Amino acid sequence: MKPIVQISLDIIDLDEAISHARMALRAGVDWLEAGTPLILAEGMRAVRTLREQFPEIPIVADLKTMDGGYLEAEVMAKAGATHVVVMARAHEETIKEVVKAGADFGVGVMGDNLGCEDMVEGARKLAELGCGYVVHHVGYDERRGIAARNEIAPNPLDQLRAVVDAVEVPVQAVGGLSIEQAVQTPEYGAPLVVLGAPLAIDADSFRAADGNVESSLRIICEKVHAYDDVPVGREKQQ
Repeated sequence: MKPIVQISLDIIDLDEAISHARMALRAGVDWLEAGTPLILAEGMRAVRTLREQFPEIPIVADLKTMDGGYLEAEVMAKAGATHVVVMARAHEETIKEVVKAGADFGVGVMGDNLGCEDMVEGARKLAELGCGYVVHHVGYDERRGIAARNEIAPNPLDQLRAVVDAVEVPVQAVGGLSIEQAVQTPEYGAPLVVLGAPLAIDADSFRAADGNVESSLRIICEKVHAYDDVPVGREKQQ
């Protein structure tokens, strides 16, 4: 699978999110994500507006479904999402319902292992129940709380190879990654590279000479797109 760059629009103002999306697409980003804060603030209007503004671009609606799986997936699909997100901590019947809705409405299902006691098993469960992608996710509050106790916070890279090895679907890593680390995730076998927005270029290696965020993001996209195909599923055994 050719590596893909996805930008997460974790912004509560829709106009600002659209502006960031336009900039990101000019720079070479492949997928847009209506982040959880944006959906909470703007509802499905956010997804509908993104679809209206960017009719050909894949859109992930990150509602983090925990219950009412079929209905939530249907609503997001009809609003224009091409991918929806269900949580591994949801009951398996909920995950199955999201997968069923995904098949019925032609949207991809991304399973998120946030909060799982065993992250690898959580990822495996999601794939076995039919999710077409796995999001390996260390949460914001978890990282902050652990760091506040002067302990070393977990990083998605810690278990990323184990998660990739446990499933036969594409994986993305989310949560506390530096830009350098995010760009390196294809080297771990995870072809879906996620960057957050508002975007702050915090890495000297990707900071454009003119200090322009769009220029810096273009450098990041070029780096990711320069990777060879990342083996997924049966390709990993070849």
